[in-house]
Amino acid sequence: MNSSQQDERITRYESKVAENPENELARFSLGKALFDAGRYAEAETHLKAALGKREDWMVVVILLAQCAEQRADKDEARSLFTKALELAVTQHHEGPEAEIRASLAALKN
Repeated sequence: MNSSQQDERITRYESKVAENPENELARFSLGKALFDAGRYAEAETHLKAALGKREDWMVVVILLAQCAEQRADKDEARSLFTKALELAVTQHHEGPEAEIRASLAALKN
């Protein structure tokens, strides 16, 4: 996806959040679009809002952990990946579970 497409996607989700700021799916979508554009600090704001509505949203926790990694906050990333791992195991998400375990292992190095 090129920069123009990313900007259009962000703008589209910004308007959805403006229409309904309490909509966790719109918040997630905007957060993911910002994350994909490398705008991690902005992404975190919207991802945290989405997680506040649904605390068991594993993919949001993973994205927040990755944002923490981008900030070089290994402790926060480790804490979030650990939470994501618990969710993955509880929710029987084997693919993400393996990815999360690899991310946690990489943080130990």
